[in-house]
Amino acid sequence: MVDLESEVPPLPPRYRFRDLLLGDQGWQNDDRVQVEFYVNENTFKERLKLFFIKNQRSSLRIRLFNFSLKLLSCLLYIFRVLDDPTKGNACWGCSNQNYTTIDWSPVIWVRRSLPLWGLQVTVALISLFETMLLSYLSYKGNIWEQIVRIPFILEIINTMPFFITIFWPPLRNLFIPVFLNCWLAKHALENMINDLHRAIQRTQSAMFNQLLILISTLLCLIFTCICGIQHLERAGNNLTLFDSLYFCIVTFSTVGFGDVTPKIWPSKLLVVIMICVALVVLPIQFEQLAYLWMERQKSGGNYSRHRAQTEKHVVLCVSSLKIDLLMDFLNEFYAHPRLQDYYVVILCPTEMDAQVRRVLQIPMWSQRVIYLQGSALKDQDLLRAKMDNAEACFILSSRCEVDRTAADHQTILRAWAVKDFAPNRPLYVQILKPENKFHVKFADHVVCEEEFKYAMLALNCICPATSTLITLLVHTSRGQEGQQSPEQWQEMYGKCSGNEVHHIVMEESIFFAEYEGKSFTYASFHAHKKYGVCLIGVRREDNKNIVLNPGPRYVMNSTDTCFYINIIKEENSTFKKQDEEERIWTSNSFYQGPSRLPVHSIIASMGTVAIDLHDTGCRSSSGPNLTLPADGCKGGRRPSIAPVLEVADASSVQTCDLLSDQSEDEAAPSDDEESTGEEYIKGYPPNSPYIGSSPTFCHLLREKVPFCCLRLDKGCQHNYYEDAKSYGFKNKLIIVSAETVGNGLYNFIVPLRAYYRPKTELNPIVVLLDNPPDLHFLEAVCWFPMVYYMVGSIDNLDDLLRCGVSFAANMVVVDKESTMSAEEDYMADAKTIVNVQTLFRLFSSLSIITELTHPANMRFMQFRAKDCYSLTLSKLEKKEREKGSNLAFMFRLPFAAGRVFSISMLDTLLYQSFVKDYMISITRLLLGLDTTPGSGFLCAMKITEDDLWIRTYGRLYQKLCSSTGDIPIGVYRTESHKLATSESQISVNVDDCEDTKETKDTFGCRSNHRNSTSSDQSDRPLLRKKSMQWARRLSRKVPKHFSKTDEKISQQRMSLCKRSERQELAELVKNRMRNLGLSTAGCEGMNDHQNMLSYILINPSPDTRLELSDIVYLIRPDPLVYVPKDPDSRKSSVGNNTGGSQDETQL
Repeated sequence: MVDLESEVPPLPPRYRFRDLLLGDQGWQNDDRVQVEFYVNENTFKERLKLFFIKNQRSSLRIRLFNFSLKLLSCLLYIFRVLDDPTKGNACWGCSNQNYTTIDWSPVIWVRRSLPLWGLQVTVALISLFETMLLSYLSYKGNIWEQIVRIPFILEIINTMPFFITIFWPPLRNLFIPVFLNCWLAKHALENMINDLHRAIQRTQSAMFNQLLILISTLLCLIFTCICGIQHLERAGNNLTLFDSLYFCIVTFSTVGFGDVTPKIWPSKLLVVIMICVALVVLPIQFEQLAYLWMERQKSGGNYSRHRAQTEKHVVLCVSSLKIDLLMDFLNEFYAHPRLQDYYVVILCPTEMDAQVRRVLQIPMWSQRVIYLQGSALKDQDLLRAKMDNAEACFILSSRCEVDRTAADHQTILRAWAVKDFAPNRPLYVQILKPENKFHVKFADHVVCEEEFKYAMLALNCICPATSTLITLLVHTSRGQEGQQSPEQWQEMYGKCSGNEVHHIVMEESIFFAEYEGKSFTYASFHAHKKYGVCLIGVRREDNKNIVLNPGPRYVMNSTDTCFYINIIKEENSTFKKQDEEERIWTSNSFYQGPSRLPVHSIIASMGTVAIDLHDTGCRSSSGPNLTLPADGCKGGRRPSIAPVLEVADASSVQTCDLLSDQSEDEAAPSDDEESTGEEYIKGYPPNSPYIGSSPTFCHLLREKVPFCCLRLDKGCQHNYYEDAKSYGFKNKLIIVSAETVGNGLYNFIVPLRAYYRPKTELNPIVVLLDNPPDLHFLEAVCWFPMVYYMVGSIDNLDDLLRCGVSFAANMVVVDKESTMSAEEDYMADAKTIVNVQTLFRLFSSLSIITELTHPANMRFMQFRAKDCYSLTLSKLEKKEREKGSNLAFMFRLPFAAGRVFSISMLDTLLYQSFVKDYMISITRLLLGLDTTPGSGFLCAMKITEDDLWIRTYGRLYQKLCSSTGDIPIGVYRTESHKLATSESQISVNVDDCEDTKETKDTFGCRSNHRNSTSSDQSDRPLLRKKSMQWARRLSRKVPKHFSKTDEKISQQRMSLCKRSERQELAELVKNRMRNLGLSTAGCEGMNDHQNMLSYILINPSPDTRLELSDIVYLIRPDPLVYVPKDPDSRKSSVGNNTGGSQDETQL
């Protein structure tokens, strides 16, 4: 027995007597929690809820019907009163009687004809059914919340008696206060106005909404008083409706003639009650318009706990809320259909300013945005915002602070506080300085501003307009911008700007499911050819890392997640095949026109895309190749394009004819290395300036450069060069101007020295600093080849000339931190804009890339007050902004060409991560901030005359996929434009006329099958001479009697003066260079391309024609993927027969 008792385990301490009686099963059931889920879109209830409540347009129709029903019931009540003019009516079977005292029978019983009773019963039944249905659909667990509501009580009072009279006929003449439906009509009107604003996406004044509520309240008070007094006086004076209306107007206007007064005490009591109600309700309405509404918005109150549990919301934590930041967040956040029912709770320690208050009072935002004044460091304020129930928390930094490090410290503390209060809530953090990023590495998504900024500016120097490309990809747009413009480039540019990055699992996709077991390049090419989508990357099911263009050797798996670029995601697309006749017509007109719009025409309408499919039959690898027309070659064998193999073999990766493999090591040393004696190696930088930087394989020096040799403008014991020209660089310079050295500047150098950049194409980098750099930065950059710094200012011409601006390829102007804050916000960019404008006037051929604090200031870049074309684009921008576009600034020429960039444009990257959690990773891979093994990189190639035989973007896609495995994602196009006004031929200056002539020549060359165009055919001295002759001839031939003679002559003189001004500026630069002892050879032939415009076509259609000087964006496979372990096999696969490479690779 002892052994048996010892084997019995002791009772748990939780067991009570009740638990012993119930046994183990009862104890287990005691810990169970029943969870009810109310969101299930497949149920019949949710479908009804979607139609009656969630969908704005259908809900608007329901509320309009309800409003009309209430008005109809009030009209039927008036008809009943007019049809019953006699004093009182007996009950069922009773006769009329006269009383010297108050006769209550006329008050209780009325005369109601049978047709009128039938109409009122019908209206009441419909209203009762609708009320019950909406109460059922709105039920979320609390029945008293639905019953105690005043609208529900009024509905029951006005409808249930009519329902009873159907079964009890003696009550048909019972009085029912149907006139109270006016208050339900007012309630329906308020809801209808809110749904109307949300449905049409228009932002009306909140004052209009409040004024409408005030007027409707006043009308309801008057109508209730009129009907109530008229009915009660049936037992007294027997007033008519008109007499009652007269009495109410005189009474409420405080005139009080006294000729019409109530005679019995119930009607007098009603007048007293209505006056008291009016004295209470109407001042409240006025105070809401003037004072109380604004005062309540200062603190924001509390976010309802019941709403937090039944509705979804996100919290936005900021230190100071600016109107631009708010609108960017709201427009991007609510651009996604699945986020329409979300609430946004703003938690800010400062008081709401006037601009933000006006925006949040707009009905479109007032129903979804809640402003709370409080600090994220206080648990009480986090509790007010219901942070523990939020779907996500966005923590944004204040970039307008003078001390950006202090702003980051505040952001870090907010992130820690939120993580401590709600550890399971997803965190989206924006940080400014890269050295502070590791403090918030626990966050789900982090965007470091300086990392992205400098990497994007660096790629702008190699791949033009990379900043514009990334900005358009991370903005949500339907591609409707510019579709009403008469100019073709605006229409194509606006439509292609709607392309975004989407994802889908391969086995669930129609786009990619048929390519299972095929190579990545085969799937990408055929998906683009067939559906017009661009497959750019994949992710394995068992791997969290995204790989961009893994190359032709990557075999697609059914469980892979595919990332593709398209206007809209596949789930919102429908598919239809072209008929045979249309396909024949398409093939016959395939090469007609200089630049055709997409034949498969991706049509976006109401959130759905209809895609016309091309020939769906997959060609075998031995099928016919794409060929050229007869006039495509001048003799000999015509070039052809190899088919894209389904599964790549070892010999399928070749060097492309269009662009040599940039990753290949040069076997022979370059002239640079022979002259300087330097040899480059490949490896990871030994010194990182901050914690958390991603290691990147780069070109490095064998030995680090002494710090004294990094100074460009001062000689040392190792060299005696004192200016950039003395170094004799083979490639043009890249100059970056900054105020101080930040750790983010390291990310400007790394992409330009990445291992996949050819050594012969490395551009020298000169950092022009206002303040001397610290030793930590010099220690980090001294291992990179051809990186120099110089202390100077951008507004000093001597400093610019010493650092080599006269023969630089790109000038990058970084916004200065000291100027980011100003008394007037938009004046923060004033100094930068003026300095860049001076550079633009002095060095017109220099490619200047500028960072601004505010995107609205980009209209001042390269500003020309009399440029008619810029004024036309300004009007187009205003029209697009009125239509509600998030990319209204996209048609500004500096932005379209990639010459200007604002880091605030990348704020949408963090907002999009809430829906697309992969966007930050893809952007970092494109910018080279992260390097995933096997992932490709972004580069560019230029279309030359030798490449025009390819003709179309689709054939180029096939050429690249079949040769190098590159995936094109877009085209950067530069073309000439003409002024639209007819008098521009007279008003423009002589140099503009020269550009116009160049434009005509360019268009003429394009019309001749684009086979005789050259990059530079103009002779500037000859054009100046002809322009002078044209000006003299024009001034002589104008008749004296013509009224505009003096105006034309003055315009020509101004043109000549302007040309002289340009010559003076050029002469000024040359004189300064001579005084500084610099060579003036680089100043010759500086051209001003004022009549040239550039823009980006993201994922154009396969039949888009290629043009001369087009720059194609490519995602090139990682060269290290094709490097076998055997060095001999590496030589044979790459095709390098010249011997071993002198480059060494340090892993």
